Amino acid sequence: MLTLFYFLVLEQVLQGLHNLWDGLRWLHMAQRRIGSHSGFYAPRAAVICPVKGIEPGLEQNLALLAGFDYPDYEIFFAMASGEDPARKILDRLAASSKRRVHIIIAGRPDGCGEKVNNLRAAVQQAAEGFDVYVFAGSDGRLGRHWLARMVAPLADANLGAVTTIRWFFQQRGGLWSALASAWNAPVATYLGEHHHNFCWDGGTAIRRERFEQIGAYESWNGSVSDDLSLTHALRRASAPILFAPECLVPTILDCDAGGLLEFTNRQIIMARVYEPRLWALGGLAHLLYCGAILIGLGLYFTDLIAGAPAIHLLLLALLPPLFSMARGVLRLTAVMELLPDWKSKLLADGWIWTLLAAVVPFLSLWNTVVALFTRQIRWRGIRYQLLSPGQTRILTR
Repeated sequence: MLTLFYFLVLEQVLQGLHNLWDGLRWLHMAQRRIGSHSGFYAPRAAVICPVKGIEPGLEQNLALLAGFDYPDYEIFFAMASGEDPARKILDRLAASSKRRVHIIIAGRPDGCGEKVNNLRAAVQQAAEGFDVYVFAGSDGRLGRHWLARMVAPLADANLGAVTTIRWFFQQRGGLWSALASAWNAPVATYLGEHHHNFCWDGGTAIRRERFEQIGAYESWNGSVSDDLSLTHALRRASAPILFAPECLVPTILDCDAGGLLEFTNRQIIMARVYEPRLWALGGLAHLLYCGAILIGLGLYFTDLIAGAPAIHLLLLALLPPLFSMARGVLRLTAVMELLPDWKSKLLADGWIWTLLAAVVPFLSLWNTVVALFTRQIRWRGIRYQLLSPGQTRILTR
């Protein structure tokens, strides 16, 4: 067991050093992107936002979509039912907005996710009248220049899409919301200046002609994940996805323990179905991390009880968490530059993305184990069974 522990610690040290180097590269990339001009490409854009129910700060979030510093765009809100509680908010916004607002009632989904069904209805409504589709979430606090920065890189006609992610802030001081924020943070550093990016919930911009060329609309047939299905369609066409860290989306989150597990399990189950290789590699990485710590602590307490020297075992067991927290510091440093208006809150809650980074792999390992035994998820009150990337069964509404 001692030999296994030393092997795991060595692997974690090497992995930790690589992660620190990768974290420094990510920080430098973020600083470089902030300092660069986004460009002047600004074609007519359709901003498409699916909406369901009331969530923290919904009216403020949606109002920000109408305030972009962008010359020509319209907003398409898509929802499953006209009886949705958010409908009144959309009606008020449509009446007061200087931008044209469309409210699309998509109806109930049949064999696909409700969000996907809403997006399909909105794309049909936008049709040929726009050059660019920009997909945004209803939970983000988007700045005035967000749309221009998302669209500008598409001046490169060879580019497939531009994407960004959400950065979660806890609404109140609850542990579960903090843990969800910490769990989501590493997704930021999965994306970067490489060819393995994927479209994500924070937002995605794509030329309409590219969207049609790759069959993106058809790729959503039977899907519950609009982002990963779009990613697959882009990969089949060998169309690169650009990550735009300067478009990071501040998102207010409030959840309890059940909400935390529902969210994290759902993400990992979808990863297993849509990205099985990534799911397996991630699960292995979490297993090695947790194994090194738990075996080390077990050996430490065993030797401590036996009266043998044990402090070195404890110190070695603490190395993986220290590397994880150090990478969290680098990530937080980058985000403070990406979101200067949120710097005070980032500093006040910095422990979330640094100290809690050490325990996130344990939660992720649990999510991986759950995904090994089930393909059922719950999303916005609907339970789905993911039979395959292109086949979804709706279990309960």
